[in-house]
Amino acid sequence: MSSTYSVYVAQSMSEISAEEWDLCANPEMPFGPGAASVHVTDPGNGAAETSKLEIERHNPFVTHAFLNALETSGSVAPKHGWTSCHIIVRDCEGRLVAAAPTYAKAHSMGEFVFDYGWADAYHRAGLKYYPKLQVAVPFTPATGRRLLVARGHEGARPVLIAGLRALREKLGASSIHVTFPTRAEWEALGGAGFLQRTGQQFHFINKGYTDFEAFLADLASRKRKMIRRERKEALAPGIEIELLTGSAITERHWDRFYLFYMDTGARKWGTPYLTREFFSNVGATMADRILLVMAKRNNRYIAGAINFIGADALYGRNWGAVEEHPFLHFEVCYYQAIEFAIRNKLSRVEAGAQGEHKLARGYSAVATFSAHDIADQRFASAIDDYLQRERIAVDESLAEYADLAPFRKGPRQQEAEEETA
Repeated sequence: MSSTYSVYVAQSMSEISAEEWDLCANPEMPFGPGAASVHVTDPGNGAAETSKLEIERHNPFVTHAFLNALETSGSVAPKHGWTSCHIIVRDCEGRLVAAAPTYAKAHSMGEFVFDYGWADAYHRAGLKYYPKLQVAVPFTPATGRRLLVARGHEGARPVLIAGLRALREKLGASSIHVTFPTRAEWEALGGAGFLQRTGQQFHFINKGYTDFEAFLADLASRKRKMIRRERKEALAPGIEIELLTGSAITERHWDRFYLFYMDTGARKWGTPYLTREFFSNVGATMADRILLVMAKRNNRYIAGAINFIGADALYGRNWGAVEEHPFLHFEVCYYQAIEFAIRNKLSRVEAGAQGEHKLARGYSAVATFSAHDIADQRFASAIDDYLQRERIAVDESLAEYADLAPFRKGPRQQEAEEETA
């Protein structure tokens, strides 16, 4: 596509060198072990250090290990409506200098940026919306780079975008959807003619807290008391919490966690997306980037949550339980994640999609982004009009949530809260 770069399509991550891919995926920070270290403290006895992690300074989800685990486990496969067709760019010497995790989709499930209305409008007009191209990390609504460009090869970015459009035309796909990119990528894609969409999530923002009590002190009195009560009641039935990472996570833990995951997934949205093999795969290749929070009662695991550890964030992903206890979900998924982030000086916790209830528990509303390239210009114009109005509504919603944040206000407002608590 230029005298400097050539574009290819890889039908699986196994066709791409892990080292080459990862140098594109996370070029902004040193890659390799020893870039950062954190300590995990076992809450079972309140003090014992269980392990020391050597964390690569990266976003864990765009690594070769994570994306490959999705494919080799069968979680991502054509039979499930996800066909891998990753765009890669090589320079004149054959070196991989840019890539985009790309999938031809036969449906719109597992994306967390909803376009069902667009698909319905296409079908009512007698057109095919599927296949479409999805540039994303499957089943993972976490912001991160999607146009993976190696350091010193910024000129490959427009080539990567051109390659996506060429593949769209070759496959006869209706559109390209880049979901949960960084804001910088979102703006660059907008400049390249993509339609821009915004959404929102709830993240815990670490304001340099020294410990969990310092975080609580930053909250309004009523919320502070609520969280203390919830944490106490969650563990009241004799429940203990274990934090596991690295070699401490065994197949026994994955067996039990998968049981939780399947039970919750089946009750909430039908067949869960991830296979049992996926957890073994990520456990084998990136265990030091995983934090497994497990709840135990009478020496039996009853609930758990999986988190992935990035350079400056903890990403909460899946949760499940086989026993129902008041506030246990909040303890395992939210409060333990906050404690871990504070203890390890991570800047935030991203707790996934949805969940307005997170606001009352110290999480703040933040914007998320997606970019969309629609082949049919008639539909592109209509969707663009809708997205302009939607962006205004999202901005208004974020402002409203900021006003509802549970943190302490001025002295006069705080006194009023103390009186009514």
